[in-house]
Amino acid sequence: MIDAELVTRKLLLITRDLEALGPIAAKDLATYLATPLDEILVERYLERMIGRMIDINFHLITEAGHPPPADYYASFTALADPKILDREFASRIAGCAGLRNRIVHEYNDLDSAKVHEALQAAMHDIPLYLTKVREYTSRV
Repeated sequence: MIDAELVTRKLLLITRDLEALGPIAAKDLATYLATPLDEILVERYLERMIGRMIDINFHLITEAGHPPPADYYASFTALADPKILDREFASRIAGCAGLRNRIVHEYNDLDSAKVHEALQAAMHDIPLYLTKVREYTSRV
């Protein structure tokens, strides 16, 4: 059974983090790169939001009767099976799992311009993810 309180709490935390990132996301690349603290904040906020999304993914998938995904990437693509996300969007947003891993494990020194690009994608994709999860949880 889906724990609506858990999902709602995590969705709210993601929403708050996304709102906090709004002013930084509005900056063009040059302005963003001129403020090293912005990148640190963006990395941490993205890590938190993606981690919470992964938690939600695992919960929804297993509560829908599917086996737990093999990895974080698969936790997003598997959301297409219970019709939470459409396949194309699920595949696109699944890439954030790799970003989370690079942030957490500091693989190959993150490229600041790519982090800015990921922020722009997150500002577009995460609200859609939140909407789809809310719609799904209100149906079940």
